[in-house]
Amino acid sequence: MILYHGSNVEIAKIDLNRGRRGKDFGQGFYLSADRGQAQMMAERTVDREESGTAILTMYEFDESVLLNPSDFNVKVFDNYSKEWAEFIMLNRSNKTHNQAHNYDIVYGPIADDKVGLQISRYQLQYIPMDELIRQLSFIHPTFQYFFGTESAIRLLKRIN
Repeated sequence: MILYHGSNVEIAKIDLNRGRRGKDFGQGFYLSADRGQAQMMAERTVDREESGTAILTMYEFDESVLLNPSDFNVKVFDNYSKEWAEFIMLNRSNKTHNQAHNYDIVYGPIADDKVGLQISRYQLQYIPMDELIRQLSFIHPTFQYFFGTESAIRLLKRIN
């Protein structure tokens, strides 16, 4: 399968240390199978950094690793769930360079602005967990791939 990474700079070599802390699945390298989603992330990065141009880098990835992860520690979230929400909150609150989990690869829904708003409402105790999950069930998820270790990065073959 083809995965896309959107950025404001050319990615010559993936450097996990350049990943931002406090993201959905931790500090790592994020990709999407949805070219449009990756393009939107590239444009957001240009706006946030106020530099560069929107650039998509494509990688080939054998997704069978997600189904048969014999050599990798993989976590798959098929949809929004209590476990997914708790995992997002754990990672978003981690501002250190140490991962809050031990997964090489994580696949699951993106906590975009609409989802982030619901998570904030839960964290501020405006809604209980069951209401958070109910609210999330109305949002069609967009999925992301997280690669958080050097061994996982080696599974990506750049194709452009």
